[in-house]
Amino acid sequence: MSAHNASLDKNITLNTLRKYKAEGEKFACLALYDAPMASIAENSGIEVTLVGDSLGMTVQGHDSTLPVTMEHMVYHTEAVRRGNDKSLIIADMPFMSYSTAEQAMLNAGLLVQAGAHIVKLEGGEWLCETISMLSERGVPVCAHLGLTPQSVNKFGGYRVQGREKEQAEKILHDAEALAKAGAELLVLECVPADLAKKITEQVNIITIGIGAGADTNSQVLVVNDLLGVTPRPPKFSKNFLAQYGSINEAFSGYASEVKNGDFPLEEHSF
Repeated sequence: MSAHNASLDKNITLNTLRKYKAEGEKFACLALYDAPMASIAENSGIEVTLVGDSLGMTVQGHDSTLPVTMEHMVYHTEAVRRGNDKSLIIADMPFMSYSTAEQAMLNAGLLVQAGAHIVKLEGGEWLCETISMLSERGVPVCAHLGLTPQSVNKFGGYRVQGREKEQAEKILHDAEALAKAGAELLVLECVPADLAKKITEQVNIITIGIGAGADTNSQVLVVNDLLGVTPRPPKFSKNFLAQYGSINEAFSGYASEVKNGDFPLEEHSF
């Protein structure tokens, strides 16, 4: 069992996550949107909370993340921060909020002032200049490759990315470029497990997987999927509430299973 399996007794920082990666320790991340859930997550030993633009689908009832605005993200980041003292908070930058470097600087500043410790951007090598500028100005960045939901219209739906050799090589190349530009973390969503493993081992960046196999440094789930309230749950999700019986125990069980290597299993991977 992981040594950092109990409720959090100290603030989680980027240095904490770097230490986990160096020592081969897994950590848990959960996407959530409000103060009560943030408090339960912290008390359940979940090191990282992600204020995701997935709220467009899970909270607002849209069929994609595209309608989410900066105003929405600031509101929910403030709420999560009020419920959280020790977890590291990542906040998504919503669709078209970082289309230029200057726009990204302004909007990232709003999220950090709202309580985020790290901002997350979707995209590949084209983001390198923006990531470098943010990093130079003291704003840590989490990148996001694979299935990037803000590009759903370009992808033609929510599809696994990186199955073809050329596409896998592009994702690996982008991961290397983003890390070199200064990205501290990288979400890998719906990519083959062997590709996620290769990136985790070869690229100097902390990886967070969702539908990306068991070899990333961390796992992230959306709280609605963890609690089994998603009407058509994705392949990579698991209903921890059904297994553990209460929200508190479901959160703790998720954290434990991630850190012990019991989640995800092959059935949750591509």
